[in-house]
Amino acid sequence: MANFVKIAWHGLHFGEEPPLVGNKGAGPSARLGAGTIFFTGCNLKCVYCQNYQISWQNLGKEYSVDELASLMLELQNQGALNIDLVSPTIWVNQIKVAIKSAREKGLRLPIVWNSNAYESAEMIRGLEGLVDIYLPDFKYGDNSLALKYSGVKNYVEKAKEAIKEMLGQVGNLKLSKQGIAERGLMVRHLILPGNIENSLKVLNYIKEIDKDICFNLMSQYEPVFKVKDFPEINRNIKPEEYKIVFDYLLELGLENGWVQEMKSHAVFLPDFTKANPFG
Repeated sequence: MANFVKIAWHGLHFGEEPPLVGNKGAGPSARLGAGTIFFTGCNLKCVYCQNYQISWQNLGKEYSVDELASLMLELQNQGALNIDLVSPTIWVNQIKVAIKSAREKGLRLPIVWNSNAYESAEMIRGLEGLVDIYLPDFKYGDNSLALKYSGVKNYVEKAKEAIKEMLGQVGNLKLSKQGIAERGLMVRHLILPGNIENSLKVLNYIKEIDKDICFNLMSQYEPVFKVKDFPEINRNIKPEEYKIVFDYLLELGLENGWVQEMKSHAVFLPDFTKANPFG
């Protein structure tokens, strides 16, 4: 195991789900924002990745495992509500060591595992007791699309087993009296243009696992990076596509969670060449 990780950005981030970032209307002493660490590299190669600067182009800086633990404590001191680990999968071994070290030094915040769900159940079992909140993005209900757009096989089977393991560890989402996430599972899904059946399959799988899962239906797809080579996804989703998926979500009774508004897609594009990619 290498004794370092590579990180593209860390700081207080407000682009996550409401229970992870808090209410900006809260009092001046309230803790706000997810204490987010964006890791460089990824075990998927999504042609439409909004974070392609770090997942494909490897922008970032090396940090020792001890420095990673110190970053977690620094984010806690800045008032973060949690430690939000984005694209952590390829650095799992180093992260486990860093979490243990940070907790020994006073880290009290929940750890969020913010991943693409393409992970083995065995790896997820190894995170038990270290991760408090799982936030997987269930990308595909169709393995042929996973191979075409992300370059991996057997995505559906791996994601389903990983999410079942996550749910078994931490249960469904639990909130504080202030509406802040303390423990549990939240699942995301991004609608891809021209691939509505894929989204419907994902929704079916979610209901099959547990219809009470807290779910975020995302419309933020933006045609970036390599999608010029894939004409069928080289556009934003259409309102009628969004409506089909949303209506099916309601039909299945998946009532816990959020849906993004159609206009939201351009807001979420970061630029990791800037000191604040989201500024």
